[in-house]
Amino acid sequence: MGKKVLVTGVVLGSYPVLVAAALAPSPWVFAAAVLVSYAAELVLPKAAADQLSRVHLGVTVRFLAREMAAVLLLARLGLPFELVAGGLFIFHAMRATQTGLALFLHRWHHLRPVESRNLQVTLPKAPPGRLLGQRGTRLLYFDVPPVVLAAVAGLSGDTWLAGAGVTATLAAMAVVTAVLGLELRRAAPVADRRRVVQLVDDQVRAYDPEVILYFSGAANAVYQASMWLPVLEALPRRAIVVLRERPLFTALAPTSLPVLCIPSAVDMMNFRGLDSARVALFAANVGNNIHMLRVPGVVSVFVGHGDSDKEASFNPYTKVYDQVWVAGPAGRDRYRRAGVGVRDEAIVEVGRPQLAGIKRVADGRRPAVARAGNLPHMQEKGPQTRSVLYAPTWEGWTDDLFHSSVAAMGPHLVDALLAEGVRVVYKPHPLTGHRSMTVRRAHGAIMARLRREHPDAGTVVLGPKPSLYDCFNDADLLISDISSVVADFMASGKPYVVTNVADKERAEFVTRYPSAQAAYLLSEDLRELPEILAQLSKDPGEDELADARRALRGYLLGDGEPMARFADAVEEAYRQGLMKQVL
Repeated sequence: MGKKVLVTGVVLGSYPVLVAAALAPSPWVFAAAVLVSYAAELVLPKAAADQLSRVHLGVTVRFLAREMAAVLLLARLGLPFELVAGGLFIFHAMRATQTGLALFLHRWHHLRPVESRNLQVTLPKAPPGRLLGQRGTRLLYFDVPPVVLAAVAGLSGDTWLAGAGVTATLAAMAVVTAVLGLELRRAAPVADRRRVVQLVDDQVRAYDPEVILYFSGAANAVYQASMWLPVLEALPRRAIVVLRERPLFTALAPTSLPVLCIPSAVDMMNFRGLDSARVALFAANVGNNIHMLRVPGVVSVFVGHGDSDKEASFNPYTKVYDQVWVAGPAGRDRYRRAGVGVRDEAIVEVGRPQLAGIKRVADGRRPAVARAGNLPHMQEKGPQTRSVLYAPTWEGWTDDLFHSSVAAMGPHLVDALLAEGVRVVYKPHPLTGHRSMTVRRAHGAIMARLRREHPDAGTVVLGPKPSLYDCFNDADLLISDISSVVADFMASGKPYVVTNVADKERAEFVTRYPSAQAAYLLSEDLRELPEILAQLSKDPGEDELADARRALRGYLLGDGEPMARFADAVEEAYRQGLMKQVL
């Protein structure tokens, strides 16, 4: 705050000095003031610059004021000022032209009607970001030569210096503008909206997609689509990914599948390259799904992004789909109990094919000590050290969906685990702290403990790498909230803990949340923690809830080979799609 006030004061205070030194005139004072003014402008915090703009002292006004003072200095000294004044006028005209060209190029390249990946679409590449970014405030600094040399001319009386400064500025602007003009000419094909759509459409038709993974939402929710990419890559049917928001296009995980981004609803509904598809998979319930749901001859399937006992896993919106695919019988029972209008015959149990990479601990065998090398900022400890993964969910959109333990017990839970000498890995939900400031502060406190106070005893894992399933493989125990993380961890066969923030009786808790039937419950005061951690000294087939986990696993995740079940479900849906098309 102090730096912001100081720099803002220097910027604003330099202008009265410049004007006074120009009127007096005093070239030495003017030269010193102009150098201080430019230096302060360079380090002016963005927040301060935004505040100045709101009171009509934006960056262009500030630069123009310095230029006006330079012209005024030359005039008061009786030196020719017309060349500098005219040159600066031309400079701003050229800057406006250059900025317009840059904006056109940015729009043509970055606001295409359709973006594509892994398709043979030949379009001009976007110019370097630096070239498109050379507009606005950055180009204003091109006025430094005429302004500074005007001050030097005032000191020396050499009027040609000011002219040389103007010449240098106009030459530099001419080069930048010419380069953008050439780029604009090269990018002409991108400006033809219909041609861009047609080129992409032709390539999609040639690929002849059969299955669509359709996704819409915020960039920080892209994990919901990314988790399905390896599964679709393994399908015998040709799959394609369709995204609806531009930020998703760059945020989506790497894939060999063709990827489209079609932001406009009109373009989406008129895009013919997807007509061959007979199955559309939806990973989230969002409004933009309507543009795909309205397509006849396509079987719509809600696959979600993980089964859990949270209300999001039995959303009434789900009844709009032809089919709802769940992992195991627990998912079917969840919709039966909720009574939200999803027909039982529309539910298909397909397992969780994403879990193939989770290493299952053999019953009766001690789990391997966590391999710290697989996670960042972790150091190996003794052979008896155990690793606890704390993977809480987020706070939800409303208090009705509030299942997160982060605010209620997160920081002191981490403290208690560290005090017990276990290795702690914290991997929060990507949206943690998105809605609640209280959760955000607790989230920050946890990260501070693990990153600054105890960097050798724990780590914070944010972002897609390492993945949640990598963390599963390195953990000996999971502590989580009611979420799909709990069901997915069942694939490992290891013990898990579910937080009981409301301090409900076990019978009531597991009745409401069946995925916790084989869990150790942890109250907000952590009174059960020592006994829970004592279970880590036992083999996974010998701890108190090992038998319950074995019985619950099939109920939550289904039986059989999940990738084969998923592929069979796709085949059956595809067959039904063909029948819909005929009818």
